[in-house]
Amino acid sequence: MPIITKITVQKNVSDRYNIYLDGTYAFSVDEDVLTRFQLRKGKELSSLDLTEIQYQDEIRKGVNSAIQYLSYRMRSEKEVKEHLKKKDFNEEIIKEVLHTLYKLNYLNDLEFAIAYVRTQMNTTKKGPEVIKLELKNKGISNEMIETSLLEFKEDHVLSSAIALVEKTVKQNKKVPERLLRQKVEQALIRKGYTIEIIREAMEQITIEKDEKDELAILENHWSKVHRKYQHLQGYEYQQKVKQALYRKGFPIEQIERFLNEKEI
Repeated sequence: MPIITKITVQKNVSDRYNIYLDGTYAFSVDEDVLTRFQLRKGKELSSLDLTEIQYQDEIRKGVNSAIQYLSYRMRSEKEVKEHLKKKDFNEEIIKEVLHTLYKLNYLNDLEFAIAYVRTQMNTTKKGPEVIKLELKNKGISNEMIETSLLEFKEDHVLSSAIALVEKTVKQNKKVPERLLRQKVEQALIRKGYTIEIIREAMEQITIEKDEKDELAILENHWSKVHRKYQHLQGYEYQQKVKQALYRKGFPIEQIERFLNEKEI
């Protein structure tokens, strides 16, 4: 059986050790593995010993890689598993690594889900449905998702939805009322708010534009469309302009009334 003839600390990684067998470099191990197998100069190693040492060292490499990945922020089990796969660890090693991480309290999907919900509540305007989908994509079980979403209080959800309505209205001052309402609804839906919250939020914010503002917006859009189609005449001009303005969100009755007043 080969004998350990020398053990040295790696230059760039202080917790890994180079193992020499019969005067020749054989492999390196983590400090935890070195201690666990009581590796020292003069110790004989069987083929079974070598297989087990290298297997446990691979697990340790996986644990260290996962802990470093977790050092930036909390992760779900699925995220850690995908990270280890990208690092080319096989399924058996990954299973052992995850088991170790749970023992060391580095992984807890419920705590992760709750923390994730709180972070999204405090830093974004996402609604519960979007966060629910994101948690599902991170591998969180339906039961844990429902528990974590209890962090959402109805008044917080409504206030976030109202803030998003206000932001969308502010960003679309030159958009006609009908299209503005559509944009607001679409923004709320994309962010994961329920129909009930959307309806309540829109009721609390004034979206209606007065006739003067709406006319000014229509005038602005018409001037651009007119420049594009002014080379046309009669019916063809009318149809092109009506179609263009209708696509911009203006009701057809309003468009026709405007063009009649323009005597075009």
